[in-house]
Amino acid sequence: MADTPALDDDIERHLVHLRVERRLAARTLAMYREAFQRLQARTADTPVALRTVQTHHVRRWAAQMHGQGLASRSIAIVLSAWRGLYRWLGRDGLVALNPVSGVRAPKAAKPLPKALSVDHAMALADAPPATEAGATNPLIAARDQCIVELLYGCGLRVGELTGLDAAPGPGAAGWIDAADASAHVLGKGSKRRSVPVGQAALAALGQWLRVRAQMAAADETALFVSNRGTRLSASQVRSGLKARALRAGLPTHVHPHMLRHSFATHLLQSSGDLRAVQELLGHANITTTQVYTRLDFGHLSKVYDAAHPRAKRKT
Repeated sequence: MADTPALDDDIERHLVHLRVERRLAARTLAMYREAFQRLQARTADTPVALRTVQTHHVRRWAAQMHGQGLASRSIAIVLSAWRGLYRWLGRDGLVALNPVSGVRAPKAAKPLPKALSVDHAMALADAPPATEAGATNPLIAARDQCIVELLYGCGLRVGELTGLDAAPGPGAAGWIDAADASAHVLGKGSKRRSVPVGQAALAALGQWLRVRAQMAAADETALFVSNRGTRLSASQVRSGLKARALRAGLPTHVHPHMLRHSFATHLLQSSGDLRAVQELLGHANITTTQVYTRLDFGHLSKVYDAAHPRAKRKT
């Protein structure tokens, strides 16, 4: 294996500064050294010296790294190291301008939201209740069943769910009108919206309301309460959902927002009405909702292959 070329004196002095004065960890220093090796390799391939690098050089090199398959996050780390080097050189008057200032890594592709299959969503809803010392607590079982039905059946955010009160009132952030089969919630940006509540969720709500007073503190207005009788927190909902998914034997980590994604995906699969899904989710911009069209492409492809006369190849 060929020896790694020695680094430029400016870079070596900067690494000493990072190690001695900044006291960076060994792993971080190794990452910075690798970033500087990338910089030196590029200056070595051009007539450009380290101290004469210009912004257009850095932009081109960032584009080259992206084209070679380096992840956006990794490119951002490299550029951050370079930016720090030139900032340090500038303080000593060795460069007039920082050529990395204003250069950003290419945006990383947004990961698609993960959704449960319909079968897994049903398995989660039908999961056995939690037990303590071998016994089931019927109050917690009723509460948790209602939580799952509302998250999946209404597409609520976890904050919207925990913000629900047992009854409407002057200070209520949200509530459920069982007679009207609708949930009224306070979403992002303090925007209110109403969503329909299905029969399964209404049935679970009725069971929970019949026993809620046995858990809730006397003056507690929250619809969902903890063992202490106070409003249930988002973290408690997440923990309970994670444990429920394990009891259901699901092969993936389940969190509240996954049920919201599942709600949107399954609704879009059945209706194809993107605008309606946008309204139900409370998205201000339909481009936010359009991510579900990408998520659903595999399903749509199967439908096309099975149904469209031009999809089938002649044998």
